[in-house]
Amino acid sequence: MSVLSLRYARAFANVAAAAHLDADAAQTQLRDFARTLGESRPLREVLGNPSIPNPQKLKVIDGLAGLLGMKREVRNFVAVIMTHQRLEDLGEILDEYAVLADKQSGTAEAEITSAHPLDDGGRAELEAQVARLAGSRVRTTYLLDPSLLGGAVVRIGSTVYDGSLRAQLDEMKKTLTAAPVA
Repeated sequence: MSVLSLRYARAFANVAAAAHLDADAAQTQLRDFARTLGESRPLREVLGNPSIPNPQKLKVIDGLAGLLGMKREVRNFVAVIMTHQRLEDLGEILDEYAVLADKQSGTAEAEITSAHPLDDGGRAELEAQVARLAGSRVRTTYLLDPSLLGGAVVRIGSTVYDGSLRAQLDEMKKTLTAAPVA
């Protein structure tokens, strides 16, 4: 990650906090713009073309802002990035902003790996337990790993809580092989 991307992310985080923007909504709006930009070669060509005056480019951004439902602050941030010719760094800026927004809101990232898909009730119960472990709100990502056999492995930051059946069997194996033979 570049220092410039972090600076832009911090600047937007400050603007978003001062305007009391919902961080998740702001991220969604920026990601929608980034996805639209990535999927539209003509849009990239127009916004990246130095021969097209900025006022015309801003009209294009305004049109997109209306279509995407972007808040004024989000639209202005996109305009600043475009004006400073940093649209190619938007993905990196968004990644940095996500980290900053999570710190500001006290949200932790959690990765939950289970042997089988969990139903909505199971997910809600597990997320509540993970939130208690993290001591904050959590944003969860779910993965499947049939080799776990049962249970789940939860990763919060660099801490791993392994409640899988495979881990329990491995622990039992260590205990049995370490026991003295009579």
